[in-house]
Amino acid sequence: MKKTFVRGTWQKNRAFSPAIVTEGGKIIWIAGHTGQKDDEGKSLAGNFEAQTYQTFRNIEATLKEAGGSLKDIVTMTVFLTDARNTTRMTEIRTELFGSDFPASAAITVTGFADPNMLIEIQGIAVVE
Repeated sequence: MKKTFVRGTWQKNRAFSPAIVTEGGKIIWIAGHTGQKDDEGKSLAGNFEAQTYQTFRNIEATLKEAGGSLKDIVTMTVFLTDARNTTRMTEIRTELFGSDFPASAAITVTGFADPNMLIEIQGIAVVE
């Protein structure tokens, strides 16, 4: 599978690529994932950073089961309850993805089915 990142200019500072071109590979459609509880079942209510890291860990576990990894994500949609958390989410995404960012959109919502949720991420991955 060949993956080409369209780098853009200002997008790098927001930790996303304006486009990714893939050729070949298997597509994994990632349902919305959340992280309002840690791996031991402890509530992460009110802790945006912890929920974001847990959300990515949950996505990573799903992708591993499907034969992929976080690095295979080509696009994601991030839903946030507070737009002020967008910068922290960007910093975490930079930490996790390095310089090869997925294409992305961040959308502020008024709430989720579980009021303890602060973030939800869905996406698409392409693996060989």
